[in-house]
Amino acid sequence: MHDLVLQGGRVIDPEQNFDSIADIAFSAGKVSALGHDLGEAAERRDATGLLVVPGLIDLHTHVYWGGSALGVDPDAYAKPCGITTLIDAGSAGAGNIAGFRRHVIERAEVRILPFLHVSFSGIFAFSRYFMVPESADLRLLDPEACRDAARAHADIVVGIKVRLGRFGSGNSGIAPMDIALEVAGTLGLPLMTHLDYPPPSRPEVMQRLRPGDILTHCFRPWPNASLAPDASVQADVLAARRRGVIFDIGHGKGSFGFATAMAMLKEGFLPDVLSSDVHVLSIDGPAFNLLDTMAKFLHLGMPLAEIIRASSINAARAVRLTDRGTLKPGLLGDATVLAIEEGNFTFTDVLGEQLHGTRRFVCRGAVLNGRWWH
Repeated sequence: MHDLVLQGGRVIDPEQNFDSIADIAFSAGKVSALGHDLGEAAERRDATGLLVVPGLIDLHTHVYWGGSALGVDPDAYAKPCGITTLIDAGSAGAGNIAGFRRHVIERAEVRILPFLHVSFSGIFAFSRYFMVPESADLRLLDPEACRDAARAHADIVVGIKVRLGRFGSGNSGIAPMDIALEVAGTLGLPLMTHLDYPPPSRPEVMQRLRPGDILTHCFRPWPNASLAPDASVQADVLAARRRGVIFDIGHGKGSFGFATAMAMLKEGFLPDVLSSDVHVLSIDGPAFNLLDTMAKFLHLGMPLAEIIRASSINAARAVRLTDRGTLKPGLLGDATVLAIEEGNFTFTDVLGEQLHGTRRFVCRGAVLNGRWWH
């Protein structure tokens, strides 16, 4: 007997190239069957008229609540959106990853996996009152400390994070990235790189990114945008994609523009991953949450299956997780149940530009570890 069966929903699993009305069953914390007439179950949920997709994964969040200036409460954020895995994008560094783990990660219901910041203190002074770039003082970027902390928490750390630019590294230029690359290379982990206002410049960053590394804020407005002046995609960006660099949206407070997105999509350059970059300054707008980011791309013309792919299996692959992001039997029993709500909605980018649409995603429930969660 299955523990739970979701019945009659439109199951979309891009990894399996599956898009059909079907039932899906969960047992012992895992997906146990996908199809029809799946047999007896202890609990059944009617998903008729709804989308059933792999448990959503938000690749770029800041959820070190109470321990970092920018953290939001992970469960309060994830539950209403049906997000089953949160990837924290470097809120903590070697000096406070143990606190993040004990006081937030281990206590949360939602799954949380962190990138470890190359700066010893993580992102420690990010607020509406003032900002101190955490990578401006190179004394805080000790590769040995970062390496040792990543090894000590190897069961949860999924990569190394560095923030570059005026708001992340001040006038330190490209040096923080070179230190972070050394650590990531030693550990065999991907590097997630944030880039805002120069210095450094986009070309300096792009040429250093390795296959499997992640450029977040990939549809940011000028400066350091991925677009050339003629609205074509920059040559170094195209070269990076060819060699396997992963492009993540990371919406946030200052890192996503409709004009850039429309031009990139027109050029056929779809993001690999959709993520919110939710934190204390973006959760009340303009990012709000992952579902809002997904809805923006729905109205920008990105196909529904690709939106789901970029919010599930692609996010899992970006951090080398093979146990989630798809509804294959035998993998983690995580699923998200969504409705596409009709109405009149206004979406806003980080520049205040607006996009008016008629559809948005609304969570109707979630399955976490094989159990109804929402």
